[in-house]
Amino acid sequence: MMEYEEIFRQIGIRIAYYRKLKGYTQEVFSEILDVSPSYYSQIEAAGCYKPISLRTLFRIAGALEVEPYKLLMRD
Repeated sequence: MMEYEEIFRQIGIRIAYYRKLKGYTQEVFSEILDVSPSYYSQIEAAGCYKPISLRTLFRIAGALEVEPYKLLMRD
């Protein structure tokens, strides 16, 4: 198991939750973020270990209109 894999998985789940609340598909949201759909889908994929930068996290939080800490909260 990769270091922090579970944390990144939980972040991806939270991002997906807030994205769905906004009514965005992954494809539409990837366009909003100006990233490729395949890159974005890896962020949310439960079985994929995709670390993201703080810059990307802040961009996602801004686009979803949520505070970044809400994406980082642990269960």
